[in-house]
Formats: sequence, C-alpha cells, structure tokens
Amino acid sequence: MFKIFMSTALAAVVSLSVGFAKAADQVVIGLSMVKTGFLKTPGEATETAVDIAVSEINASGGINGKQIKLIKYDTGSQAKQAVVATQKFARDDGALAIIGPFSSGEAKAAFPVGERLGIVQIPNASSGPGLTKGYTYAWRLTESEGVQFARVLKTLKKKNIDISKAEIVYISDEYVSSLVGKFVYPGLFKAFKVKHGKAVTLQYKSFDVAPQVAKIIERKPNVVALAATPDSASKVMKELRRQGFKGRVIGAQIFADPNALGKYGSEANGLIFVAGFWWDKNDKTRAFTKKFAAENAKRGLSEKKIPHHTDAQGYDIVYLLKQAMEKANVTGDKGKLKAERTAIRDALKGIRFSGVTGENVCFDAINDAQLPGYIIEINDQKWSKIDEWPPEKC
Repeated sequence: MFKIFMSTALAAVVSLSVGFAKAADQVVIGLSMVKTGFLKTPGEATETAVDIAVSEINASGGINGKQIKLIKYDTGSQAKQAVVATQKFARDDGALAIIGPFSSGEAKAAFPVGERLGIVQIPNASSGPGLTKGYTYAWRLTESEGVQFARVLKTLKKKNIDISKAEIVYISDEYVSSLVGKFVYPGLFKAFKVKHGKAVTLQYKSFDVAPQVAKIIERKPNVVALAATPDSASKVMKELRRQGFKGRVIGAQIFADPNALGKYGSEANGLIFVAGFWWDKNDKTRAFTKKFAAENAKRGLSEKKIPHHTDAQGYDIVYLLKQAMEKANVTGDKGKLKAERTAIRDALKGIRFSGVTGENVCFDAINDAQLPGYIIEINDQKWSKIDEWPPEKC
C-alpha cells in the first residue's frame, strides 16, 4: 500500500513538474479584441493580423526562446467587457502583457484597471486624444485623431480645396466619434479659421438620418466633417448625396476602412480622410498585405483584402512586445510575473521600433506612438493616396 502511495505521489510530482516546464517554455500574451458588436466591421480582422505575427515569431524561435501563447477575449465592443478581459488576463491567465483593448471607449475603462494590476496594455485602434495621460502601463501604437485630422486640413489648404464653410456631424453614442465631433473638429476648425454651425448628432442605431442631414443641407456648407464608424458613415454619405450635397465629405481615421468601399458606394466620391497605414508603401507592407488577404480568405473573411490601419497596428504590437520582452529578459516564470510585467513597461521607455506602420517609431511623454499620416481620397470606389505626413518628433 505504501509503495502504491509513493508511486502515485511521484507520478503527481512528475506531472506537476512537466506542467511547470511547459509553462516556463511559454510567454503568455492576452488579446482583447472585438469580433462582435457594433465595432465588428473595423475590428474583426485584428485577430488575423495578430495571429500572423504570433505565428511568424514562434516559427523563428519565439521570444527569448519561449513560444508565445496567445489567449483571446472578445469584448463584444463593450467597455465593461474590456475591463473583464484585463482582469482575466492579469489574474487568471498569467499574461505578461495585453494587446488591446480595441477602442477608445474600452481603453478609457480598462486603462485604470491595468494600471492597478500592473500590466501593460497596448491598443491597436484607440485614438481618442490624451487617453494614456497619467498612466505608466498604458501605451498606444496608434495616432491621435487630433493629430491626424490636422493633417487632413493642412492637405486641403495646400491643394486649395475650399473649406471656408463647414458642418459637423457625429455619432453621439460611440465614444471616439462623440469625442472627435464635440472637441477635435471644432477645435481644429477654429485653429484653421474654418466657419461651422452647431454640430448635428446621430445615434449609432439611427435608421433614418434624413431629418438630421436636411439641417446640414439648409446651411449650404462646402465640406461636411463626419465622425462615425463605417456603417454609420455610409448612411450619412448616401443621404447627403440623395439630398443634393455636392461638396466634400472629410474625416479623420474613424471610418478609414479600405474594405468598406463597397459599403460606401459612389456616394463616397470625393471623400477625403486620413489613414495610419498605407499598404503599398514598401516591400514590408506589401508582404504583410498579401499574407493578411490570404489568411482572411481561409477564415471566411475574403472581403478583408487590405489591412485597416488598426490591423497593421495590431500586427506591429506583437513585434513591439517581442522587442520589449527581449530587452527585459523575460522568462515567463510565474514566480517572476509581477517583476517581469514591470520590466516590460520599463523596457518600452525610450524604445525605438520599426514595423509595417513606420520606421524608427518613438513614443512621446504620455506613451503614445508618433506615426505617419496618409491622406486618402476615394473616387470610383478606389483609394488614392494624395498626400503623406511624417511622424511628429518625440
């Protein structure tokens, strides 16, 4: 009986040791993503981009010889679920860092939680100005909507496009659209001496936008500045054209989705906005785009042929974390989890990073990446890059 007990105990110890060994061979990273909810259209292919990067890194030896174990959580586009994801990754999964959360609204809710738990979070789409301010574990490989829209206005001025009279329309119940419509557009219009009327607001689920658009038409603007996600932007643009608007629709990054051209239709002709990624910039961006399209086709997302800038940023975040983790000499040892999470944060300070989103990218005083801006015009359901702006200096 004693021999049986000892054999069982020994087997348990061996099994436990093997389990620890396997754990030590892995580096756990959390992915807080949106595959459902109102942000599904721009967000669902983030998973594809991140998976590609993880696969590439693991195939080339991983991080400090450790394979990446990616744990995923779909927030359903809900800020409350982004908080749950952060808590789960930090407390239950032993993640060293988190890619995400996706949106500005989610980041606003999850950043304070990550700060308390001491885990780095790097969103790939959160672009609301100032969200990282005051945090040490919150970083962003995105560019602020304010910086990007200023670039749009500079290009319009440079190309002598009349923006002397503008109107603003935004989605009031979507965090970043509301933030941009309330503060970013009015503030920059004032700085550029562009006259505008009182902003017109819509709700995300608005079916009939004709009454709101009629208010805009009455004011006879040269341009309409739109702050909305792709689905809502499409509704507004179609109604503007239906009611006879002949001017330009302009915007920041929020609806800069290269795969939404079919949704926008011919009503988007003349649309000018800014994107944080240009797929045809160099061999590196073209190779990523080719892989991205092929992998999406396998996953039943064949319409996702060109990476959204948020997809490119998601891909690059994995490589950014690899660089920081190697600099911090992480081991994945659960007994060192707290210290290694802090070491990753510290390794990001002063880091320079090159990827598909830019070369020698730096981070400013509030941990925001400085990225380029590509000014895009749509005509005949095609994207054309009409201008390009370099990153700001750190």
